[in-house]
Amino acid sequence: MAASGDAQRYILVVAHTGRQDSLDAGVQVCRQLISAGVVPVLSEDERRDLLVAAPDLDAVAVLGDEVQASDLELVIVLGGDGTILRAAELVRGCTAPLLGVNLGHVGFLAESERDDLEIAVARGLAKDYEVEERMTLSARVKVGKEVVYESWALNEATVEKASRERMLEVVIEVDGRPMSSFGCDGVVMSTPTGSTAYSFSAGGPVVWPGVAALLLVPLSAHALFSRPLVVDGNSSLAVELLDRAGGEGILWCDGRRQFDLPRGARVVVRRSPIPVRLARLHPGPFTDRLVHKFDLPVSGWRGPAGRD
Repeated sequence: MAASGDAQRYILVVAHTGRQDSLDAGVQVCRQLISAGVVPVLSEDERRDLLVAAPDLDAVAVLGDEVQASDLELVIVLGGDGTILRAAELVRGCTAPLLGVNLGHVGFLAESERDDLEIAVARGLAKDYEVEERMTLSARVKVGKEVVYESWALNEATVEKASRERMLEVVIEVDGRPMSSFGCDGVVMSTPTGSTAYSFSAGGPVVWPGVAALLLVPLSAHALFSRPLVVDGNSSLAVELLDRAGGEGILWCDGRRQFDLPRGARVVVRRSPIPVRLARLHPGPFTDRLVHKFDLPVSGWRGPAGRD
């Protein structure tokens, strides 16, 4: 425990406890934190799963009950990008950065791999990291003049068709001006962070995280002009579901939060004032992260001969 006069430290551990490797990693991290005098914090469900595997870890606190998100100094995330998105949702609006340890596949948002887990936790305990802020989106749904739903996203807000049999008929808009209408399976509106996620799979460009921009990528659009768009980060994007034809839709935010869209609904996406904070142990060029995560071929490169 903390020495007399020292403030107690709390670190949230987010793990996919339904997977054995993630559960084992969660037990290892909690033991390491307790040994350092830090209180591990878990969600109620994950604490229950953890105690089944390791009954002696009863010093673990419950998020939202014994410890509030505002009390956290760090969030250690054990899993892939989906687990990091869940962690970002748990601490939305708080200052605690997320330190991801990849137990998934590509793990684009993670900072370390499973083999480096003990070192990563030790550096987190020592506060030996840099904090990188990633922009997020705010998404608002209007039906007529009424706002019926609001949410946010780190990666993307996606308007998708609700029925497999019927496409959507939409109008896309940039900065309050109509740009094009077409039938499609959906529209992805993404941050630069999300440019390597769903937007990438749909044929969108990769945008470096430091670029203040929003992306719009149509999905299987029936149109002569259906290219991906990259607009200024202070712009607004909108997708309107035409009520004259087509089907109903669904808004997905990061694939986690959904809202049913009737015909005539309007989805407006802007930059959110609340970023997601990532703890970086190995700050470096985003180019190197792309090469590493996608295993891109760079053999034969000799480097610049002189100053570019």
